[in-house]
Amino acid sequence: MFLFRDLFLTYLLVERGLSGTTVEAYGRDTLRYLTFLEGEGCREPVRITQLLVASFIASLKSEGLSPRSRARALSAIRMFHRFLLVEGHATTNPTALLEAPKIGGKLPTFLSSREIEKLLAAPLGNGLAELRDRAMLELLYATGLRVSELVNLTLRTVNLDAGFLLTFGKGGKERLVPLGDAAIGTVRRYLVEARPRLEGGRGSEELFLTRLGEGMSRQAFWNIIKKRAREAGIDRSISPHTLRHSFATHLLENGADLRSVQLMLGHADLSSTQIYTHVTRERLKRIHEECHPRG
Repeated sequence: MFLFRDLFLTYLLVERGLSGTTVEAYGRDTLRYLTFLEGEGCREPVRITQLLVASFIASLKSEGLSPRSRARALSAIRMFHRFLLVEGHATTNPTALLEAPKIGGKLPTFLSSREIEKLLAAPLGNGLAELRDRAMLELLYATGLRVSELVNLTLRTVNLDAGFLLTFGKGGKERLVPLGDAAIGTVRRYLVEARPRLEGGRGSEELFLTRLGEGMSRQAFWNIIKKRAREAGIDRSISPHTLRHSFATHLLENGADLRSVQLMLGHADLSSTQIYTHVTRERLKRIHEECHPRG
């Protein structure tokens, strides 16, 4: 059945247009699933039953996987079985009636405006790394991009004069995102004073470069943001996604409408954006409890 997995991943990449990262995640989940099925003596799609699928999900729980990880695995398996059905490799979908594991309503974490200011000011000085890191942090907070979208920006996709950038989100969907004056100024300075020296005549197209003149990787930027958070005295764990959450939360707190935030974040479904309204309500409730004399 591993041949069907290869066909499935090709379908996700070519026909569905999913990102390489997403396809890799689906590949890991389906490999684990098919390995389990083979261990159960099931080697043909027509022999896969709802009980076998449920047993696989139960095995993930016994291995200590979180409800979120189990739900993600079931999502991958569901899509795999829909693919088998559509392509005529199976006649039924054994995942159709299975419920996803309950996931707790964990609210996204975000930084306060004061913490944001400290983080953006952390790369002190005029060195190449400091100018680049300041530009990346400013741009990330100004746009709410995903980290993969940030590191994949090129010189052609950012128009500082117009105040917009073009990015390609999940499924290859493109969107225009506006830039603020602070981000425009910081990125412009990086382009003039730092990037030419980092690029060193190599002809790199990526907007943000490493000291070797190569495009920045997601992991490299994760390390940068953690380093700058430590320098800013932020003693809790943050990630590039924390700035995305902060971007959305601060917009809504300051009166932005939900639909506009959805468009800027690139959410396909408004319900994905609505989580931030819960964040702002929780924050208002906490402020009331802390500050009202009879709270």
